[in-house]
Amino acid sequence: MYYDKKIWVAKSGEEKVYIYPKMANRHGLIAGATGTGKTVTLKVLAESFSDCGVPVFLADVKGDLAGMCKPGTENENVKKRMDEMGLLADGFHLHEYPTTFWDVYGEKGMPLRTTITEMGPLLLSRIMDLNDTQSDILTIIFKIADDEGLLLIDTKDLRSMLQYVGENAKEYSLTYGNISKQSLSAIVRAVIALEEEGGDLFFGEPALDIRDWLRTNCDGKGEIQILDCQKLINNPTMYATFMLWMVSELFETLPEAGDMAKPKMVFFFDEAHLLFDSAPKALLEKIEQVVKLIRSKGVGIYFITQNPRDIPDGVLAQLGNKIQHALRAYTPAELKNAKAAAQSFRENPEFDTLEVLTNLGIGEAIISVLDEEGIPTIVKKCTILPPQSQMGALEDEARNSCITGNLLYSRYCEEQDRDSAYEFLNRKAIADAEAAEKAAQEEALRKQQEKEAAAAEKQRLKEEAAAEKQRLKAEAAAEKQRLKEEEQKQKQAKRVVKSVANSAVGTIGREFGNSIGKSIGGSFGKKVGGNVGASLGRGILSTLFKL
Repeated sequence: MYYDKKIWVAKSGEEKVYIYPKMANRHGLIAGATGTGKTVTLKVLAESFSDCGVPVFLADVKGDLAGMCKPGTENENVKKRMDEMGLLADGFHLHEYPTTFWDVYGEKGMPLRTTITEMGPLLLSRIMDLNDTQSDILTIIFKIADDEGLLLIDTKDLRSMLQYVGENAKEYSLTYGNISKQSLSAIVRAVIALEEEGGDLFFGEPALDIRDWLRTNCDGKGEIQILDCQKLINNPTMYATFMLWMVSELFETLPEAGDMAKPKMVFFFDEAHLLFDSAPKALLEKIEQVVKLIRSKGVGIYFITQNPRDIPDGVLAQLGNKIQHALRAYTPAELKNAKAAAQSFRENPEFDTLEVLTNLGIGEAIISVLDEEGIPTIVKKCTILPPQSQMGALEDEARNSCITGNLLYSRYCEEQDRDSAYEFLNRKAIADAEAAEKAAQEEALRKQQEKEAAAAEKQRLKEEAAAEKQRLKAEAAAEKQRLKEEEQKQKQAKRVVKSVANSAVGTIGREFGNSIGKSIGGSFGKKVGGNVGASLGRGILSTLFKL
């Protein structure tokens, strides 16, 4: 309850126990065994911060916080508590609170989404349970996407990026180091498993703008953001990682504020032990860093868990406001934990802290907060105030009415799928395929043209060879014909010459023989001498031709 400008949490006898708003960003712890009243304490604190004008975020793991949007009911238990604590005289009244419902799966609240890039490789590796090598390669994937201006919004983008890098691993390894295809395959399998668990729903857009949570209503009350985690808690690692992402978003979004009169926002982390279970060293260091530094951004974080030992010492040391419900000590281990919890409080000389701690009733707690000077108060045994809003679950009809009537509904209800790595790489793959097909066609055309040109050249050479052969054949035939004709001419000339010579020699020889024969033997001598002269002339002529 917000009273006298302070967060009234409980009463110790007649004394009111407060958390001072200016110390509320020093974080806090609500711890205790199951059934001891942690949820009631959480509601009382959340309502009080809202009345103070401080926006609140809380995770509804069991579904029993949704009733904050309706006024509480004055049942027997509530009326008894109000009467015992004299609350009516101090202005206590039952009323509703401005509440916005969210759900990662979009079933019991507005869809709560983030992008792969905003989640980052460290948290994403934890969600997917990657080993160190695979986590390093996922970091390289993010680096390549960032260097090439590719948006990683949803799981489709991440799978496309993994496939693209795998196909070009040899080229990227020269710049970013060895990229094992086995590790890439393991990451792809993890992404597919993440999608089966709902990753395809909560990685997308419109992504949550954390500034939409830093609002007050028209009455000046801080808006209470309730994330329904009844389904999300079935995957503890995803639940813890998603909650850590939201705290990180607050840390990265908000500017430095220093000391303020009241926080900008208070963040309640239920089932906080899930955040630290099996968390790698790098993640634990990040958590501790965020818890230490987010105070200066004006944000208070309150962890709700069963035992303070669930919180690492480095984080536990940062929690200034502590509300410890009963711890049971039935075994030596439980007794040891109870002692450690008791010793973490500033001792009250009026009672034994361990004895009181192990014997607290439902709705009772031991409390130590930071006073106005930032000094832890001595521990006090207290009775927690009752909540002012409805306890328990909310009817579906009332929930749906609250969801659809919210001013943020139109902004976040419809999923968007803008151009990102998946679309770009698909276009690139299509363009590359078309380019490859065009190049193949051009190469085939070139080879066909070369083949046709080679065939044409071969045909040309064949035709030239045939023509040359024909020409040579024709020239040979012509030459043969010429030689034949020449030979015939020579033979004809020889015959003519021989005939002329025969005629001339015969005539000369006969004349010569006649002349000789006449001188020797008269007419008979003339005839014989002519024949002898003709034969002699032919012989001489024949010898001349042979020569």
